[in-house]
Amino acid sequence: MKEYDIISVGSAVVDAFISTGVEEKNGEIAFPVGTKILVNGLFFSIGGGGMNTSASFSKLGLKTGYLGKIGDDYNSILVLKELKKNKVDFLGVKSGENNGYSIILEGNKGNRTVLTYKGSSDHLKSNEIKINNLKTKWFHFTSQKKDSLETQKKIVDYALASGIKISFNPSSYQVKEGLKNIKKIVENSEILSMNKEEAEVLIGKNAHVKLHNLGVKIVIITDGENMGMVYDGSYLYKYWPDKIKVKEVTGAGDAFSAGFITGYIKTKNIETAIKIGLANSQSVITKLGASEGILTWNEAQKIIKTGKFKIIKGVVK
Repeated sequence: MKEYDIISVGSAVVDAFISTGVEEKNGEIAFPVGTKILVNGLFFSIGGGGMNTSASFSKLGLKTGYLGKIGDDYNSILVLKELKKNKVDFLGVKSGENNGYSIILEGNKGNRTVLTYKGSSDHLKSNEIKINNLKTKWFHFTSQKKDSLETQKKIVDYALASGIKISFNPSSYQVKEGLKNIKKIVENSEILSMNKEEAEVLIGKNAHVKLHNLGVKIVIITDGENMGMVYDGSYLYKYWPDKIKVKEVTGAGDAFSAGFITGYIKTKNIETAIKIGLANSQSVITKLGASEGILTWNEAQKIIKTGKFKIIKGVVK
C-alpha cells in the first residue's frame, strides 16, 4: 500500500450556508413557526474535520490520505469529487447510510448557528478497515463519536506500536462528554489543538500546562481573533492573528491546525509552523466555505515572508 505523510481521520460532510437575513436578538437567530421565509443567499461546500484538514495537508504539499465513512448518496459523490480535486486518496468505507450534512444559518450580524447531521461519519467500525495496512508517518484525528471514536482509539494502538505520530483536534461536543472519553488520544498526541473555551471546559485553567503534563508534546490553544498560544514544555509562544475582514469562520480551526502541523512536519520550527497556520486560517476565513481559500505551500511561504506576524517566545520557568 502507498505510504503517506499523513492520514486524516474524521468526517466529510456537505455544508449548506444560508444567509437568512433574520435579525439576531439576545444571542439567538429565531424563526416563527408555520411561516415561509425568503433567504438572502445559499452556498454549498464540502466540509467536516477530516475533509477540511486533508485538503489543507495535501495542498500544502503533504502526501495525504483521508480515512472515514461516507454514505451511498449524491452527497457522497460530491465528497469523492472534492477529495480527487484536492489530490487526497480515499482510504475509507462507503455505507448504505446517508452522508453527513450541515446547515449553517447566518443572521443579519454575521453570527451563525450550525445544524449538523452526522450520518455515516460516526459509524466507521475497526473491522471494516485494515488498520495494519495503513502506512503513514502521522495520523491526524478530528472530532468523531460512537463507532468512529472507538476505531480512532484502535488506530492509536497501532500508531504507538508502529512509531507513527499523532495529532488531534477534538470538538466542543467531545469536550462536553469529559476527558475520560478522549484521554487515550489526548495523552498520546504529539500535537493537540483546541480553542481556549474547549480546553478550559476539558481540563480547567492553565490548560496548556495540564495538557502537556498529560503527555501532549505540543499544545495549541486558539482563541479566535484574540491571542493564541503554543506550549512545548520549555517555551510558551504567544501569537496574535491579524485584524482582517472576515467572510465566514467555518473551518478556521481546521485550517490553522493543518497549517501548523504541516509547517512543523516540514521545518520542525514552531514559530514557522504558527505563521503557516495563521496564513492558512486567515485565507480561509476571507472566503465562504470551510475549504475555500486554503493555501499551497508556496502561497503560504510568500505570505509569511511579506506578512508581519506578532509572535513572542518566552522561557517557561
